Amino acid sequence: MATRFDPFQEMDRLMNQVLGQQRASATMPMDLFRSGDHYVLSVDLPGADPGSIDVNVDDRTLTIRAQRTARTEEGVQWLAKERPVGTYARQLTVGRGLDLDAITASYADGVLSLTIPVAEEARPRRIEVSTGGTPATIEAGADAAPQERASA
Repeated sequence: MATRFDPFQEMDRLMNQVLGQQRASATMPMDLFRSGDHYVLSVDLPGADPGSIDVNVDDRTLTIRAQRTARTEEGVQWLAKERPVGTYARQLTVGRGLDLDAITASYADGVLSLTIPVAEEARPRRIEVSTGGTPATIEAGADAAPQERASA
């Protein structure tokens, strides 16, 4: 039976064997969803020192940084050391219509959660429309035709 040979994979395997470690990427996976009048951003930061987590907003750029330090033990022979260490950073460009001054953050069970409120001026609202002297109300985001208001 023939086997497929990948020289890059073989070189990577040999380098890992020589160096005695696996290289792991320092990623920061995230989920983002909207719930009513706010967005929730959840970022996986397992093993990060809570005191090292830094969240900044500069203009429309949201930056998240965190640090994971290597565990050091005297007289220990490591058999595997695959967990990435160092500084993690991720930047996101946020859209207009968000209240960036009211962002809240919490860190629990290795997950950083940011709640980003939608700005008041960007929320759906009713707009009165006059049609032939009779005001009608249009519901923002509604597909239905405008309904007339009874005037008394």
